[in-house]
Amino acid sequence: MSLYPTLEDMEVSHMAASQQAAEQKLTQNAITAAGSGQPMDIASSLYPTLDEWMGMDSKALQVYQPLTSTTGAVAPVTGGHQSHAEIKQGVRQVVGCKDPGSGKIGLSVESISKGVFVSYVESGSIAAKAGLRFGDQIVQINGESVAGWNKKKTIDFLKKADPSQIRFAVRDRPFERTITCVKDSHGHIGFQFKKAKINAIVKDSSAARNGMLTDHFITEIDGQNVVGMSDDKILKVIKSKDRTVTVTVMPEFVYDHMVKHLGSSLKKHMDHSAPTEL
Repeated sequence: MSLYPTLEDMEVSHMAASQQAAEQKLTQNAITAAGSGQPMDIASSLYPTLDEWMGMDSKALQVYQPLTSTTGAVAPVTGGHQSHAEIKQGVRQVVGCKDPGSGKIGLSVESISKGVFVSYVESGSIAAKAGLRFGDQIVQINGESVAGWNKKKTIDFLKKADPSQIRFAVRDRPFERTITCVKDSHGHIGFQFKKAKINAIVKDSSAARNGMLTDHFITEIDGQNVVGMSDDKILKVIKSKDRTVTVTVMPEFVYDHMVKHLGSSLKKHMDHSAPTEL
């Protein structure tokens, strides 16, 4: 079964399939008509609405190919450029060290439901360069399971760890999810936010069609962390994107717990670098 990053992708894929089936039938009918000498109604044989859907050319749609990703997603509209924002299942290893000057790795954590989660990654730090992200769950540090650890115990363990190498086992952002939206002709994707919290969704917009919810905080845009950014800067990031935008969101109650110990000055030093090619 194929998966699609947006509802628009699914609809276009289905319509393209119908167009191809109609054209195959048209070809077959033409062959039959040629053999019988009877005229055929070409106009009624074609799929009627595909050329008008979102102003897209049906001939262009036919060249899109399914993505070869682990999710099996098919993306005739978005083209499959959501890899930076993808929340992968499973556990990955991250290897870092302490900064020789400060003796720090550049992260902070919070404990939620007996788990340890990354709540802060400092810009330019070893943690940022190693690939740790806001919302990641740390399940092991140097082979030690951190299940049930609180913030203090985790930080104390990191302070005592060998500065030359620290190994993390990490699960990608389990409290977050991604919604890919398609911009309309005005460049809008269909939701409003204040202080990064989504508070309104536009009826019949791409955001509404693809399951965006209110009372969630925006944490990433196309994989770029925006926690701590002003609304104007978040909007600027969204506007800089092409036709499709993948928004990563976190429920309000989880977000509030994650950032409760982060002051405004600390948020400004959060890593906001654009993701690099994977």
